[in-house]
Amino acid sequence: MAKAIHYTEFGGPEVLTLDDIPDPVPAAGQVAIRVEAAGVNPIDWKLREAIRPSAPITKPRGTGTDGAGHVTAVGDDVDGVRVGDPVVFAGKLGAYATDLVVPADKVFARPAGVSASVGAALGTPVGTAYQALRSLAVRGDDTLLVHGGSGSVGQAAIQLAVLAGARVLATTSDARADRVADLGAEPVAYGDGLVERVRDTAPDGVTVVLDCAGTDEALEASVELLEDRSRIATIVRGADAAGLGIRAFSGGAPDPLTEQQLTWRSEAIPVVLALLAAGRFSVELGERFPLDRAADAQRASRDGAPGKLLIVP
Repeated sequence: MAKAIHYTEFGGPEVLTLDDIPDPVPAAGQVAIRVEAAGVNPIDWKLREAIRPSAPITKPRGTGTDGAGHVTAVGDDVDGVRVGDPVVFAGKLGAYATDLVVPADKVFARPAGVSASVGAALGTPVGTAYQALRSLAVRGDDTLLVHGGSGSVGQAAIQLAVLAGARVLATTSDARADRVADLGAEPVAYGDGLVERVRDTAPDGVTVVLDCAGTDEALEASVELLEDRSRIATIVRGADAAGLGIRAFSGGAPDPLTEQQLTWRSEAIPVVLALLAAGRFSVELGERFPLDRAADAQRASRDGAPGKLLIVP
């Protein structure tokens, strides 16, 4: 029998339970996957704690949306997938599980050499970063400032922007500056004097800002550094974006993503899988947790543990 993590009420990590579930059987248009790794994202615990609003809980609710594994069954009307194929999936609630069914359009072939752990780390971070950069029209003539450069979304944004030819500055702690620099960004320490340090590093100014940190400092510095607020976006403080005149992509924003933005988020997964296979993209993995320690994994995520945290069923 398969197992999955659920919760039946909003609250702290202690509301998570490990439950037996029927072995999943794919319907038409679906693929059954044996999960080898699932990514832990901040949105997982924000939804569980009701920091981000969601529908009332009327039945046990799964958690996690990104993962990787191999195909165990294929439903009718699904082409291009065979049992045994290594795959990545994204955007399917309930990823903290041993097995689950996923719509075929959320399943992507995992190239040889890309591990399940790396594949599970992609969905939310690379989808968010890729879509944000596309929405902000980042080009080779831009100087991009990324707030929170050492986080999973920040690291993806740095790499994708560098590949596009942009100059990238990224705020970070001293302890994480080397990682940010290794990805091609110029690290800038956050804290008092941030605006002056950015101006000293980029005397000609920044032309686009992506906030992946969500701090008051990041937002205040962004609007001070860049007059064109249409090229400032946050993925964390969406509820505050309109008041600042900046853009927001999810992150608690009142307006949903557009169809184009959702398409870009899905498109990001095969794009980055190809980059990984070619050795042109890097994923920093963090601590791995067994399924029965999902609560500890979400605590670690909330505490800002480095690297991409994973559930390994």
